[in-house]
Amino acid sequence: MSAHRPQAGHGGGSRAAGSPRSVAPARAGPAGAATHGERGAPLAVLHPVRMPEPAWNEGGGQWRLRGRHGLWLALIFLLSAGAAWAQAEPGRASVFDIIVKWTPLLLKGFVFNLAISVMAMSIGTVVGAALGLGQISLNPLLRRVAYLITQFFRNAPWLVLLFFCMLLLPFEFSIGGITIPLPDWIKAVFGLSLPVMANVSEIVRGAVSSLPSGQWEAAESLAFTRRQTLWRIILPQCVKRMLPPWMNLYAILTMATVLASIVGVSEVMTLTGEVLAAEGGRTDLLVPFYAFILLWFFAYCYPIARWTVRLERKYAVKI
Repeated sequence: MSAHRPQAGHGGGSRAAGSPRSVAPARAGPAGAATHGERGAPLAVLHPVRMPEPAWNEGGGQWRLRGRHGLWLALIFLLSAGAAWAQAEPGRASVFDIIVKWTPLLLKGFVFNLAISVMAMSIGTVVGAALGLGQISLNPLLRRVAYLITQFFRNAPWLVLLFFCMLLLPFEFSIGGITIPLPDWIKAVFGLSLPVMANVSEIVRGAVSSLPSGQWEAAESLAFTRRQTLWRIILPQCVKRMLPPWMNLYAILTMATVLASIVGVSEVMTLTGEVLAAEGGRTDLLVPFYAFILLWFFAYCYPIARWTVRLERKYAVKI
């Protein structure tokens, strides 16, 4: 003969096992907290909280470079050209006529700047990628050497590296009795590729390190070698993480190509100085000409910056 064991209720009474339990309805407490009937113990409910926007961000979104900033640059150019035209002596050619006359020559110099940036970025990317893989190598000696090279060139001033390449590299060298000249612009390409190499190395190392360790463990469980894991699993996933900072680095490099004018390379800034000298050193032409060159660089780098922002949003890690 079996008997039902009494169970304690809310008020110390008993009820038979299997009988439905009566639950008091929940009451909403202050600040969205739920209170369970007569028990009186409030249960805190965590609601999503949005952090307040900073004072400088009240206009909506972070401050970014926008197309209207290019319009401001164009307005500065027009105002400076107008001021220079107003100050010009009677009988002299206007600023606009002089700029139009020298635009083909300056455009050739600007294209030369772009060629230097593309070549320096190509060399720096190839060597920097290998250096970045060296930083994650299992060989401690190789890893240490790659780290030291990366940090040395990453923290060295770009102009100092340009001067080193100009002074240390020969003007020509011979291979098998054939003399090959080494012009200044090639030295400038090598000098600019050194900091690019170091920054690309850090981009590669950071992208590989950002992937979860489960990728390596899963590949190891499938009997992949380290090289197969790196080339077939890790690096393909790193491309989308490396692309935005790589494009940002290229835009910075393009704007830094004007440093080559200091070491004697005949690029757009050097040609601008020669044009101003050919016009008799007119001081009223300084601001219009340099604003004109600034507008060119903005028109080239701004689409790259916008594309970089779009890629960052597309490949952002969702948390």
